[in-house]
Amino acid sequence: MNNLEIFNKVCGLSSKMVTEKYSTSFSRASTLFKPEIRQHIYNIYGFVRFADEIVDTFHDFDKAKLMDEFEQNYRYALEIGISLNPILHSFCVTQREKKIPQHLVDAFLHSMKMDLGEIKGLNDEKYNEYIYGSAEVVGLMCLKVFVNGEVEEYERLKPYAQSLGAAFQKINFLRDISADFNDLNRTYFPNVDFSKFNSEDKKEIEKDIAKDFAHAFIGIKMLPISSRLAVFMAYKYYINLFKKIRKTDPALLLTKRIRVSNARKIYLFGEMMLNKNLNLVRI
Repeated sequence: MNNLEIFNKVCGLSSKMVTEKYSTSFSRASTLFKPEIRQHIYNIYGFVRFADEIVDTFHDFDKAKLMDEFEQNYRYALEIGISLNPILHSFCVTQREKKIPQHLVDAFLHSMKMDLGEIKGLNDEKYNEYIYGSAEVVGLMCLKVFVNGEVEEYERLKPYAQSLGAAFQKINFLRDISADFNDLNRTYFPNVDFSKFNSEDKKEIEKDIAKDFAHAFIGIKMLPISSRLAVFMAYKYYINLFKKIRKTDPALLLTKRIRVSNARKIYLFGEMMLNKNLNLVRI
């Protein structure tokens, strides 16, 4: 292993660590990917997580400046082929190797920058624009890795990947209503007054999410075996979270972040692994 290969390895380990530290459930599901896929998924996750942290967490800093520097450093790394920022370097390696289209990354960065402004009273067009850039394109980046450059397979599975990304993001919105509405002054769902959030509003949102999930599940069953089980595991995590949210009163969502317990997550993963080892998993 030469020095550049060592550098690539170290950068990849940084992306893996980001995944493990920020999301135990996602990192656990990622172990179900085949090894040739797993590192690329870590690389994508690290990139999108850092961008998301800038707009959601770093309140004591100039977020716009940080986001601008992040984007400039990313574009420069992609241009010259290396970055001393290990997260950016790892992502650029994956983008080049898996031919992730630039327009997907640009759409993601655009949605992140939308969060720097006022996210309130979005109309349907702006809502869909945000969902596409913040979630659907992330699913499409991962899909590029899953199909390993097969254009026809990518196009066939593309709408299902978008539906899964959209479902995940909409559930995140419901889960995080308390922080978004009360702390960040954000309201993503169009035509909903969260000062009067009620069961009817919630049921309409849930109906839309259920539709996304049903469509996405069709695509999960068509994924290559190298990625199918891991994506199904992530799907199961979110289905469980969705079930908890559906049982939660709208008023409680405005005061509390709903989550799946660590014990439940471990149970779901253990159940998946047992069935996998016994060849009982049917997707």
